[in-house]
Amino acid sequence: MSEESGGRWSMLIHQIPPKPNYLRVKIWRRLQRLGAVAIKNSVYVLPKSEQAREDFEWVLREIVEGGGDASICEARFVEGLSDEQVESLFHEAREADYAQIAEETRRLTGKLPSGTKWSAETKARVEVELSRLKRRLAEVVSIDFLGASGREKTNGLLTGLEGRLRSMSGGKKLSTRPMMSPSDFGERTWVTRKGIHVNRMASAWLIRRFIDPEARFRFVAGKGYQPQPGEVRFDMFEAEFTHEGDRCTFEVLLGRFSLTDPGLREIGEIVHDVDLKDAKFGRQDALGFERLVAGIALAHKEDNLRLERACAVLDDLYEYYRRKPGKRPA
Repeated sequence: MSEESGGRWSMLIHQIPPKPNYLRVKIWRRLQRLGAVAIKNSVYVLPKSEQAREDFEWVLREIVEGGGDASICEARFVEGLSDEQVESLFHEAREADYAQIAEETRRLTGKLPSGTKWSAETKARVEVELSRLKRRLAEVVSIDFLGASGREKTNGLLTGLEGRLRSMSGGKKLSTRPMMSPSDFGERTWVTRKGIHVNRMASAWLIRRFIDPEARFRFVAGKGYQPQPGEVRFDMFEAEFTHEGDRCTFEVLLGRFSLTDPGLREIGEIVHDVDLKDAKFGRQDALGFERLVAGIALAHKEDNLRLERACAVLDDLYEYYRRKPGKRPA
């Protein structure tokens, strides 16, 4: 089906009788597992696909068999809700899922012993919890139709925890990523997800300013993207440069390219605190930077324009920290 033949969205509209009570709960839970979002109490949408149509047909059958009524249609919003607003509903739902998994991962990591050896009980407990969190992540990824940004952060945290467990269980440690030289990455096409925000803006600036001055950037849908020859991906799932453990992509780039400039370290701390929201560095200037980036994103929909504006801001911010690397604004 082409988008022109109906619309961007598959929609389920239902009426469920008040009794029995369990039917309404059952249908709600089924729709949550499918990744559908509600735009009204009894109206749910999914991005249009054959699978979405089939999933909604099964839900419709359950509703009808339970004494209710339902319809399935294809929709394109003309007035009222915009496609962008519906997309934001999907992003918000998945970001909340990813944030919950990330918080559980941080909590588990924070409770681990700091020594070099763990007891058998600790290892077993971490293995069980890690397995559960990875299954939960896979479930969320399967319904992350539009590629929410929390996927990379959460996967990085779980990968870091998995590497720590492996080293404590007598297995091989995860190999240290090799140091890179900017000379090996000249005149590349650097690919990241559309809708760039804090981490991707800052990482693109870092790439252009310190790694690949002739860099070209391509902004793509993150879900299922297959890289082309000569492309280097950053801050997206399975990218060459993305979140590792509790480090954001900007920090990973600093480490992999041995960029030790104190001014860049200061910016990296700000980007970390805004992107991961864990207050690791307690940067009081992070809130101001976050609001500035939000303003850029609200004012400019095109990623190239966002990057241009962000680069100007980061050039000036870097100049401040380069000259006063030890000063932190209150």
